[in-house]
Amino acid sequence: MEQATAIFADQVTLSQLLQNLVYASGTVGAIMVVAGLLMIDAGTTRTANLYNSTIEKMVGFFIGFTTYYMIGFGFWAGQYYIMGGATMMDSLKDWWFFGTLANAHAQNVDPAVWPGLNTFQIFIFFLACFAGIVNVLLHFSVSERMKASAFYITCVAATIGSAVLSWAVWGSVGPLTNAGFHDFFGIGFVYIFPTGIAMVLVPQLGQRPGVFSPHPKVPVYQAPSIGLAATGVITVFAGLPMVIMSCLFFVEPEAYAISVTMADTSVGIALNNYALAWAGGALTGAAISYYTKNYIYLLFGPLAGYVAGAPGFDIWLPWQMFLIALGAPFGSWLVYSWTFRRGIDEHKLFPLFIGAGFYGLMMIGLFKSGTPRGGYWGITEGPYAYQHGQISLMMQLAGFALCLGAGLLMGFVLSLILKATTGLRIPTEDQAEGLDKLKWGLDNESRG
Repeated sequence: MEQATAIFADQVTLSQLLQNLVYASGTVGAIMVVAGLLMIDAGTTRTANLYNSTIEKMVGFFIGFTTYYMIGFGFWAGQYYIMGGATMMDSLKDWWFFGTLANAHAQNVDPAVWPGLNTFQIFIFFLACFAGIVNVLLHFSVSERMKASAFYITCVAATIGSAVLSWAVWGSVGPLTNAGFHDFFGIGFVYIFPTGIAMVLVPQLGQRPGVFSPHPKVPVYQAPSIGLAATGVITVFAGLPMVIMSCLFFVEPEAYAISVTMADTSVGIALNNYALAWAGGALTGAAISYYTKNYIYLLFGPLAGYVAGAPGFDIWLPWQMFLIALGAPFGSWLVYSWTFRRGIDEHKLFPLFIGAGFYGLMMIGLFKSGTPRGGYWGITEGPYAYQHGQISLMMQLAGFALCLGAGLLMGFVLSLILKATTGLRIPTEDQAEGLDKLKWGLDNESRG
């Protein structure tokens, strides 16, 4: 006769449900971000490669999504296991695809074993979306030039690498965050890491036909719909507020909000910082665009403001955030101009995540040094005491270097393996002919 299972009501209270809904909304926001990114791609990718580029991004997203469910979450959760005296392997055993906690009903798990289990299970979904987004962003750098097989292999490796990095640089008790590195939104392991991979792959993939010099079949590379790309930018803007809510912890009394880094903040401040980061970036981007007569900065501007602000949405004041965001597009402008003059065919990740991302992390180190954060709520002494760690410029530099360096190393190793196995690059003539026609029988350009 089957024994009755104990019910732990503390795991399924109304308060728990409200938190579950907050974090579930973050997954909705992340999926909206994916939709926005696909719109940006559809608006800026040559028509002859449009379907192939879109479908590779979608497949790459779900490769990352599934890989994260298989093994990724245990790496991030491992910081809390180590804090409690357990090991990373204990975390991986509990949270891998067939793990005990990943497959348990919350009401049947004693809160003494793992409180708030529903929330952590939803967080698998939330972070799996961002594992997929890592691959979508990477594809922006290599689309139309990299073999699909090579890209899909890269997606698996990039997902695992990003998951390991999240343990180190995002949360509150990972080794770098506990020591003083501050990155509220996780741009290090989501944005800067794939940029490092791209920095290795892009020079080996070369230029696309028509981008810098005419090709007999592609006299000039034409973006089919800048308006659609702009709509994609606004879709990203619409989705991210829900994601920001998922980067907050809610603790007693009532729904007191602290950031995932354990810094003092509030829901209103975090969301208004986000809003003003976009506004400041958009205004400067528009000014640069009118000055240079180049439409790209109208798209870069709000994104640059967001990327620069994201590491500190929890600690800036809104007026400070606006001023920081006003300067962000200049960093993207400098990187874009430098790469364009040198014929480097990468116009998205490098300007945004090297230009604006580095700038944003350094602004925190310069102007918020000494801000208390790190540790864990309720711990009053020891290496994980609540807010024992302080932001420092050196730790901001260290975090940026680790994330970019990890990407560079992975890109180097992958390029060696892929060139010796599947091959890396699509031949130039195939690129010029159009991958939609060659792979899928779609003659988009001749149909107009």
